[in-house]
Amino acid sequence: MASDVPMSPELEQIDGEIHDIFRALQNGFQKMDKIKDSNRQAKQLEDLTARMKECKRLIKEFDRILKDEESNNPPEVNKQLNDRKQYMIKELNSYVTLRKTYQSSLGNNKRVELFDMGTGNSEPAPEDNIQLASAMSNQQLIDAGREQMNQTDQAIDRSKMVVAQTIEVGTQTAAALTQQTDQMKRIGNELDSVHFSLKKASKLVKEIGRQVATDKCIMALLFLIVCGVIAIIVVKIVNPHNKNIRDIPGLAPPAQNFQISNRRLLWAETFRGF
Repeated sequence: MASDVPMSPELEQIDGEIHDIFRALQNGFQKMDKIKDSNRQAKQLEDLTARMKECKRLIKEFDRILKDEESNNPPEVNKQLNDRKQYMIKELNSYVTLRKTYQSSLGNNKRVELFDMGTGNSEPAPEDNIQLASAMSNQQLIDAGREQMNQTDQAIDRSKMVVAQTIEVGTQTAAALTQQTDQMKRIGNELDSVHFSLKKASKLVKEIGRQVATDKCIMALLFLIVCGVIAIIVVKIVNPHNKNIRDIPGLAPPAQNFQISNRRLLWAETFRGF
């Protein structure tokens, strides 16, 4: 696969080295069919495994530089570079599978984990991440073990951070719930106070209503009494000879009755003089 993706000089150099390794792997596996001696086949397989290990290191370096330059590249270029990286990983995995086939035919079952491309789509299948033990030195095995331990420690630290964040969120949620509960209690107490005030106001309104009704009855009664007194006075003035109506105490007799009585007294004194 010829690369026409725009790259920085460093990425272009790594891409060229990986391309050379792929070509060497292709030629090496073609020679495997021509080798009849099993020892020479094992030696050739070890050499191809070393080349695949170097290819894996270069792909990691390519991915590291790609991440460093990602912010400076447009999205289209980043996508093309990621596609190029995926192609490299698939190509390498195909050679790993091919090596596995030759290894099985040689009857060599000593395997150790080799390729760890990280998580996601770029991670090779577990059965492809193997390498002959004879191709790795003790120091390489120790370094691989330390790297695995470091990754495990980092995963544990991330888990601890997630747990701490979860506990903090839970504490904040509990505090918020406590505040809301107290607020609901205060609202309930205020509602009880308002209900009591409404009851008291209702009783006061009823009492005032009864007092107003009583005052109206008294005013109506007084009005009737006044109207009756006025009616009697009017009737006595208009019809003073009506004996069915008694004189009202404190009210002077009609002026006509007073004049008749005076005339009667005058006549009586006149007859007495004769």
